[in-house]
Amino acid sequence: MNTSLLKKLTSAALLAGTILTAQAALKVGDDFPDLAGFKLDGKLPDALKGKVVIVDFWASWCGPCKESFPAMNDLQKTYADKGLVIVAVNEDEEKSDMQDFLKDNAATFTVVRDAEQKLVGVAGIQTMPSSFVLDDTGKVRFIHSGFHGAETRKEYGQQIESLLKK
Repeated sequence: MNTSLLKKLTSAALLAGTILTAQAALKVGDDFPDLAGFKLDGKLPDALKGKVVIVDFWASWCGPCKESFPAMNDLQKTYADKGLVIVAVNEDEEKSDMQDFLKDNAATFTVVRDAEQKLVGVAGIQTMPSSFVLDDTGKVRFIHSGFHGAETRKEYGQQIESLLKK
């Protein structure tokens, strides 16, 4: 193999590795990125520091997302006074798709839209819905991929309670 071709292949491999690294998904123990640093459509809660936070990624076309909204509303009702904040991040390109979904699936928690999918990309979202449960310092403590009804509801409750006891 000639050295010119080898250099090109090595450069391509390094570039591919850089791209894959940049797109790596968040994992347990990582600091969750500052939501204010993204151009999210909607108003974020004033204070997230010191709170247990669920960041839930969803889309209007997602059937399990529709199922998860009542669970998120219940969590909001049960734990908001104890220090829970829920931020639902919609990834629809069209705002009207999100608004139509919310007409039929009311949210009692904060909803913002990541139309450019920059936060979605940083988080490495591949399944809808996907949620990150953050501790009071903003570290990812639990990750949920998909929504599995009563099982997921129970897990959220246990995880939130364990973090609120800290």
